Amino acid sequence: MNLKNYIVTILIGLTANILLADTIVVCKKCEISTIVEGVKMAREYDTVLVRKGTYKEVNILIDKPLVLKGENYPVIDGELKGEIITITADNVTVDGLFIINVGTSYTVDYAAVRVIKSENFLIQNLVLEKLFFGIYLEKARNGRVYHNNIIGDAEEEYNSGNGIQLWYSNNIEIDQNIITHVRDGIYLEFSDDCTITNNRSSENLRYGLHFMFSNNDLYSHNTFEDNGAGVAVMFSKGIKMYENTFKNNWGAAAYGMLLKEINDSEIKGNTFQQNTVGINIEGSNRVTYSSNDFIGNGWAIKFRGACYTNNFKENNFLYNSFDLSYNSKLNDNKFEGNFWSSYTGYDLDKDGVGDIPYRPVKLFSYVVNRTPEAIILLRSLFVDIIDFSEKVSPVFTPDNLLDIRPRMKQIVHDRN
Repeated sequence: MNLKNYIVTILIGLTANILLADTIVVCKKCEISTIVEGVKMAREYDTVLVRKGTYKEVNILIDKPLVLKGENYPVIDGELKGEIITITADNVTVDGLFIINVGTSYTVDYAAVRVIKSENFLIQNLVLEKLFFGIYLEKARNGRVYHNNIIGDAEEEYNSGNGIQLWYSNNIEIDQNIITHVRDGIYLEFSDDCTITNNRSSENLRYGLHFMFSNNDLYSHNTFEDNGAGVAVMFSKGIKMYENTFKNNWGAAAYGMLLKEINDSEIKGNTFQQNTVGINIEGSNRVTYSSNDFIGNGWAIKFRGACYTNNFKENNFLYNSFDLSYNSKLNDNKFEGNFWSSYTGYDLDKDGVGDIPYRPVKLFSYVVNRTPEAIILLRSLFVDIIDFSEKVSPVFTPDNLLDIRPRMKQIVHDRN
């Protein structure tokens, strides 16, 4: 049988299964009164419809293709006894449930919903509260996590879990979820070719988003706000981060985004507003930063070292205490065509570009890097004097770290 005929045969088989599928109703007064029983009774591709009510159940195993759907958000109460729903089959949909009281353990990562080695799944329209881990994908692929509301009550990192976690899971779409008060809002490890879009991750203990060893992922139109330390991006390549908002991530060690060992990536059209540090960069190379807005941060960008061949173009640096902090005399990073609110140059030929280059690294930022206590002098005349002296004759900052074509007016970025 050739490939085309094989695919047609499979599609015909799937269509036949769906047409023959039945709906099994679960309710307190029905013949089938528990979700566990309903799932066991179901045949492949059936729908298990759960009526409104409270079901005190745990360890609901879905090991066949089916739809588990709630009507008017029935409550599944795990009574803190362990994991609630575990999916081990392909072609499973879980939709419209209110799940509470996931078990907590120091040895087992109990989740409200866990997907193991499955594909073509859909987890949507869930409300998860009083949880350990929310939605946990383990060696899964080709699935979607859509429009869920995950509300934790985490107080300490050591006894809390993540809202949405991916481990060795590829080609996953995470879209339009709201995650709050967990350890990390969204966490990925060894998960490639994923898209993370239109999510809001806020007020989490550690990171709004945290991923490691995950390549060729796209993150766009997400909001990461009021988290312990913003977003951490580590040991990955081929990352695209477009039009996200990183806002109000304050603290002694907080930042909008941490980049560590990130290569060959693109950060475009994002807003970094009112963070201790907008982007903290270490060991990251060949990254393009374009059309971003850095607004009212302590530091817009901090370079921690070993960052080469990065390109910064058409960004707005607006009213940050420090635009750049740089801890090396060597530089081959390129800055061109950015707008700097502290630029005081002139434009005699009226082409919209400053006639003299702008030097964004101030000597005082170099001083604060080595002596943090000096920050109390930030608004003093002393700072103006030493910055002017370094501008005239650079000694401590890279003499080739310049924006050779600074823009005279703020760049208007189209966020549509």
